[in-house]
Amino acid sequence: MQVNLRVLAGPYKDRVFSFTQSDTFLIGRTDDSHLCLPEDKFFSRHHCLLEVSPPRCLLRDLGSTNGTFVNGQRVNEAFLKSGDRIQGGETVLLVEVSASDASLDGNPAESFRQPALVTVECLNCGRREQAAASAPDEHLTFLCEDCRIELKQTPQPIPGYDTIRILGRGGMGSVMLARDQKTGRAVAIKTLLPEFAVSDKAMRRFMREIDVAAALRHSNIVEFLDRGVNNGVVYLVTEFVDGPDAAKLADARGGQLPLQEGMAVVTQALAALSYAHSQGYIHRDIKDQNLLVSGSWPNLTTKLTDFGLAKSFAQSGMSGVTMAGEMAGTLAYMPPEQLKNFRDVQPQSDIYAVGMTAYSLLSGDLALTLNRKTSMAETIKAIFEQPAIPLRQRVPHLPPQVCEIVDRALAKDPSERWQSAAAMRTALLHAL
Repeated sequence: MQVNLRVLAGPYKDRVFSFTQSDTFLIGRTDDSHLCLPEDKFFSRHHCLLEVSPPRCLLRDLGSTNGTFVNGQRVNEAFLKSGDRIQGGETVLLVEVSASDASLDGNPAESFRQPALVTVECLNCGRREQAAASAPDEHLTFLCEDCRIELKQTPQPIPGYDTIRILGRGGMGSVMLARDQKTGRAVAIKTLLPEFAVSDKAMRRFMREIDVAAALRHSNIVEFLDRGVNNGVVYLVTEFVDGPDAAKLADARGGQLPLQEGMAVVTQALAALSYAHSQGYIHRDIKDQNLLVSGSWPNLTTKLTDFGLAKSFAQSGMSGVTMAGEMAGTLAYMPPEQLKNFRDVQPQSDIYAVGMTAYSLLSGDLALTLNRKTSMAETIKAIFEQPAIPLRQRVPHLPPQVCEIVDRALAKDPSERWQSAAAMRTALLHAL
């Protein structure tokens, strides 16, 4: 499947932007926008952001002064369909959804083909619905919305494993403590519930990406053991870490961790990242909840989990738009360049997220001025435009050198951050 944005009017007239995988598209006056319109004063610096996951496309106005219009109506947020027109100032874009899977170097106009509408059947209850497909005979894996909600609350048993209890629930599914029937080993099973009908090709791609990430072996990375699909539900089996995540650990300490304990958690996470980056892997979703901590200070062990899962889940089309599901709850940890270019990020993007995590664990607060009522659009705009509040301003008693190290990780410009996880880890160890 493919989404095209065809420029009908304005400075970029006749240009076509094509998307065959999940990505983001920023429109505004800043020179780092994908559609940069510096001379058109109608547009704000960061005007609107499109999240594309073919065949779906979501537009969010980022609090622009003059607004974003779809089919003549001003919108704050809108799911777009083929034929919709986006307008701002002199610029008009036409949304086209195609069944074709042409490369970005191909000619979208020549390869355009309307998606087929096929009947899909829920693998859990048998309910039938219609979904867009690349071809009339394409096979799609589908779970209806009611079953997704039910399976998130009450996950089905996974063959070969005895379920002990549910450890948690998130945007993508549930996490269970289970026992391997063959070995008796305690394991954690994460179930992933596709939000939309998923093609066999996309499911195979997701499994390949999971297998690649599973090759990572490090004492501070949760060990991957098994994966599979059961009645449409994807499951991942990993070692069970007997302890809380770093967010819950901080809550148990009154909302923030003591300096030495917090730095032990962060430096071990950086050790895991240093190894992963050396192997060519980017995590993309580092946050307090993805750091699992066993033992107690001073003999605690931190393990990083969900390596590359956010990207793989989105790229397969299982999560709809790119900032859906679990990612929406941790958007504030994401660096500006990851919002602008979801697919192609560098190790410095993980450094930013580690900085946000360290900031949260040590201060009990975020580095940006956000609260529970802040909308997603306002959060995105803050990530682009709002400077991070210096850590020492939040926690005056922390050593200045530690604060400077964390603050540097939160620079908007990736070139101004620590250039490697190893460098940031060494700096923190020397500061303690």
